[in-house]
Amino acid sequence: MARVLIADDHSVVRQGLKQILADTNDMEVVAEAANGAEVLERLRVIGVDIVVLDLSMPGISGLEVISQIRKEYPKIAVLVLSVHSEEQYAVRVMKIGASGYVTKDSAPEELVKALRCASCGRKYVSGSLAERLAIDLERGSDKLPHEDLSDREYEVFRLIVSGLSAQQIAGELGLSAKTVSTYRARLMLKMRMHSSAELARYAIVHGIVD
Repeated sequence: MARVLIADDHSVVRQGLKQILADTNDMEVVAEAANGAEVLERLRVIGVDIVVLDLSMPGISGLEVISQIRKEYPKIAVLVLSVHSEEQYAVRVMKIGASGYVTKDSAPEELVKALRCASCGRKYVSGSLAERLAIDLERGSDKLPHEDLSDREYEVFRLIVSGLSAQQIAGELGLSAKTVSTYRARLMLKMRMHSSAELARYAIVHGIVD
C-alpha cells in the first residue's frame, strides 16, 4: 500500500484527490499539507512514499520543496499536480527530480496511473512531455535564455510577466522587495533583456504565461 501525502493550498482540491484515491486499493492518503513548510514538517514525522505536490502554494516555492525532498528524502517520489501547463514547468521539475507532471485538468485515471508509476520507482511522462524532454536533450547546450535561469529566478520571471509588481512578487514568494529586485536584475542580465515588456513578449512567444 503506497502512503500518499497531498499538498495543495485549496481544501476542496485535497478533498477531491482523497476521494479519487479512496477508490483505489493500493494507495492510502496518510497526510495533507497546505503549503511547502507543512509538507516538510509532515515528512519529518510521518512515513510517506509519494507526495502529490501543487507548485503554486504560499511560502516556500514548489520547486524548492522538490529540491529539499530530493535532498533529505531521496526515496520519496514527488508527483507534481499543477494548474500550469506542461510548457511552463514540466521539463524543469523533471530535471530537479520529480517523478512526473500532471495538470489539474487531466482525467482522474491519468493521476492514478502516474501515482502507480511513481510508487514503483518509475517516471510518469505524457507523450507531449516525452517529446519536450527529447527536444531538450537533443538541443544540448543550445538552450533558450530562460532555461539558464535558476529555479527562483524562473519563478520571479513568471510572476513579472504575469503582471505582478515587485511588492506583490515579494508577498507571493515570501521575499523582500529588494531581493526580488536583485533576482529581476540577474534574470534580465542572463536573458539579455532590458524591460518587463521584452520579458512579456518572450514569455508569450515561448508559452510561459497562461
